[in-house]
Amino acid sequence: MIKVGEYNNLKVLRAVDFGLYLDDGKEGVLLPTRFVPKDLKPGDTISVFIYHDGDERLIATTQKPKAILGEIAKMAVVSTTPQGAFLDWGLMKDLFVPKSAQLQPMLPKGEYIVKVVLDEQTGRLAATEKIEPFLTNQSLSVKEMEEVNLLVYRRTDIGYVVIINHKHTGVLHHNEIYRAITAGDQFRGFIKKIYPDGEKIDVSIGKPGYQRVEDETEKILRLLKENDGFLPYHDKSDPEQIYQFFSMSKKTFKMTTGNLYKQKKISFGDDGIRLINPLA
Repeated sequence: MIKVGEYNNLKVLRAVDFGLYLDDGKEGVLLPTRFVPKDLKPGDTISVFIYHDGDERLIATTQKPKAILGEIAKMAVVSTTPQGAFLDWGLMKDLFVPKSAQLQPMLPKGEYIVKVVLDEQTGRLAATEKIEPFLTNQSLSVKEMEEVNLLVYRRTDIGYVVIINHKHTGVLHHNEIYRAITAGDQFRGFIKKIYPDGEKIDVSIGKPGYQRVEDETEKILRLLKENDGFLPYHDKSDPEQIYQFFSMSKKTFKMTTGNLYKQKKISFGDDGIRLINPLA
């Protein structure tokens, strides 16, 4: 049985002038010609996203929506009506947000963080801006040092509240941020700490531990080689200067250069860091 609002692997049943019909266990669901990959033929299997078209019929597409059923993403308003707003979510048909599912009246061209849901009465996909009831840390599905998907939700005095895997909330502290971010941004990160009560979670950007340092190692070595083996930055440098040049936090810079020093690839001086063997 196909799942509306999700990706489905479906077998091609038959070809028609206007596309291909895929096996949905019934009469078939249409994949319009404009979305049919070259050389796809009856008997083949393809991954498609299933949703309702403008006539409320189920239809398949190879387009990738900004979010599938159950996911949260930032989307822009295409148009508004007295009943609600329509969002651009990357498909031919825009995603509807009922007025009752908006926190404040949405404005044309405005960008909002919403969750894709299934309307229980109509069975159609819709969006809601009221995502708080869907977020909970009472029953966690993540553990410390696990790599996760993060979505920036809102700014606070200590950093940013982020949504973890579309389910939980955590905090990305200011000292863990080494590039400009804004509400709605999505990136990979990891669970840094889960507090004993389970209600509070700290997260970091990138990969956990020294995997992240290893990712930054090549960047520092490359920048050193591009600057004749010397860079005027060290552990006393201003964090903002380090961020501006390296696009990383001072903490990451110190961890990475410390690792390079232990490997005897760089040396420290009062004026900065140097490659020990610039020709290597």
